[in-house]
Amino acid sequence: MGRQGRYVSLIGAVVAALLLSASARAEERTVNFYNWSNYMAPGVLEDFTRETGIKVVYDTFDANETLETRLLAGKSGYDVVVPTGYFLQRQITAKVFLKLDKSKLPNLANAWPVVTKELATYDPGNTYGANYMWGTTGIGYNVKTAQRILGPDAKIDSWDMVFKPENLAKFKDCGIHMLDSADDILPAALSYLGIDPNSTKQADLEKAADLVMKIRPYVRKFHSSEYLSALASGEICFVVGWSGDIMQARSRAAEARNGVEIGYTIPKEGAQMFFDNLAIPADAKNVNEAYELINYLYRPDVAAKNSNFLSYANGNLASQKLIDPKILNDQNIYPDEAMQKKLFVITARDPATQRIVNRLWTRVKTGK
Repeated sequence: MGRQGRYVSLIGAVVAALLLSASARAEERTVNFYNWSNYMAPGVLEDFTRETGIKVVYDTFDANETLETRLLAGKSGYDVVVPTGYFLQRQITAKVFLKLDKSKLPNLANAWPVVTKELATYDPGNTYGANYMWGTTGIGYNVKTAQRILGPDAKIDSWDMVFKPENLAKFKDCGIHMLDSADDILPAALSYLGIDPNSTKQADLEKAADLVMKIRPYVRKFHSSEYLSALASGEICFVVGWSGDIMQARSRAAEARNGVEIGYTIPKEGAQMFFDNLAIPADAKNVNEAYELINYLYRPDVAAKNSNFLSYANGNLASQKLIDPKILNDQNIYPDEAMQKKLFVITARDPATQRIVNRLWTRVKTGK
């Protein structure tokens, strides 16, 4: 072969390599997933990639408002997101989601009718969302510290411990956190006052904010994710937070063998029940991959793995036979029928009411 022949051959090899590289890039499949912080069992997404070849780009948030801002701005860059029920309701109205093609989600046959019925409050016909996890907003506490402060036989089982200043003040020195979420704290206050937690009356909302303002001096921080580690390490002793996060704190403390024992209670007066749901933004670029991920997360063994790690109940009935009995039989995770009747859900507010809530919450957090 002459020099020219070798040159042509070299050019051909380079072109072939470039075409092969371009083909490989074209075949590389990706799904962009935006989920709550501390809300996925280790290994689940890696297993999904191994089984499907689909790379997961995973980002997290810790407030519904953060997710909503991205969605309403458009071009979010995400293919699967996890809005809470009442935000899902509002976002459906804003037309930011695709209708689910259930033929691409055969594992939705595993959905728990009790949960899908509740979720239909926000999403009639369960058209846009599939429940991922659900839980309650209640009280987490350091058991030994509570016994030292209140006495060995004292119970933390009532919102009285939160909303009566003289009670909450007892925990100030050992550290109190609350969710940075008007949609969790104000409805709890409304319910405690005997007012509909879904009230849109400004006077009612102001009463709730005034109640929280009275306990504001004792709260070290309003944050929706830091309390998990802070409670597990003993840095704080009392929190109004989400059930699964507090249960995770309990597990972390046990694994660390640091002597911290964590308790969680759904107050006897009742509490908010929330639903976090898998949905596909209307501008998603990788829709087929989004369906594959949602369908995978609805596999009974995968849903059970997540519930076992997260200590959250899930919307997958078929997974229950695979869930650790300690989780499944814990009535603070899977409440019994009597407690379920005391739980409430909140629905989306109109824009005018939301502006009032935002203003009141700013006042609460700043203490002004």
